[in-house]
Amino acid sequence: MTWTANDIPDLSGKRAVITGATGGLGLETALVLAGKGVEVVLAARYPAKGAEAERLIRSRHPNAVVRFDLLDLGALSSVEAFAERHLADGHPIDILIDNAGIMALPTRQTTVDGFEMQLGTNYLSHFALVGRLLPLLTAAKARVVQLSSVAHRSGHIRLDDLNYQTGYSPWTVYQQSKLAMLMFAIELQRRSDAQGWSLTSVAAHPGFARTDLIANGHAGKPGLFAHGASLLESVLSHSAADGALPILMAATLPDVVPAGYYGPTGFQEMKGPPGVAIIKRQARDADVARRLWSQSETLTGVRYG
Repeated sequence: MTWTANDIPDLSGKRAVITGATGGLGLETALVLAGKGVEVVLAARYPAKGAEAERLIRSRHPNAVVRFDLLDLGALSSVEAFAERHLADGHPIDILIDNAGIMALPTRQTTVDGFEMQLGTNYLSHFALVGRLLPLLTAAKARVVQLSSVAHRSGHIRLDDLNYQTGYSPWTVYQQSKLAMLMFAIELQRRSDAQGWSLTSVAAHPGFARTDLIANGHAGKPGLFAHGASLLESVLSHSAADGALPILMAATLPDVVPAGYYGPTGFQEMKGPPGVAIIKRQARDADVARRLWSQSETLTGVRYG
């Protein structure tokens, strides 16, 4: 039987934080959770887009409790400020969805902290965010969801040069960032079990969802890629709303598998009903995960527990 958003129970009284929630997959996820009674925090960069997203959600769900909160994943200072506001508020966070991301920037760029942009935005800032919010997550015995990708299958963690100071390649670096997110989800569950944090850490991917991620980031010849992508889209892609379903499944399924991974179950996991996704062998390498975690703590200055 196909799982849909209708299978999500009433979640009134829960609070969810979703990064990158003012468009695409994040907004589709926020729309569904708000309709299930969740208090939703839209964590993103642009207040104007945040206001627009709030209006859209309230137009669909007049009783929704939703608000924008500024979070720029390109700056660790913004991550810290966001976390400090929530820690001061003291309200436990039941669901954290680390959704925001960028893909395949044509040339190497850096965050304000000097990290390679894809690693810093997609992974390191989310690592820092979870670490800083840990007291509120453990208080709620939270569900924590990392957004990975089918791109993790070709990924490799370059431990001797995580930030690709040499040999930058747009897709290779994107693949590393999404492998890092999947490894983070698995390692967070290991550490939660060992430390008694009572978290349920999982990962999800949307398959080939029609969002602005590709258009905003693609490296290469735009005309040629756009033509090829449009051909692929017509056959292999699905809507952003359908792409959000594995994320929602990971975030809300009562009997979710700890350290599990969810995605579309159709051809090559590009589209189709949500279900259990394939985790490639390199994502399960506990030694690499431990070393990645150690480097991530050093780079971000955020140490867990």
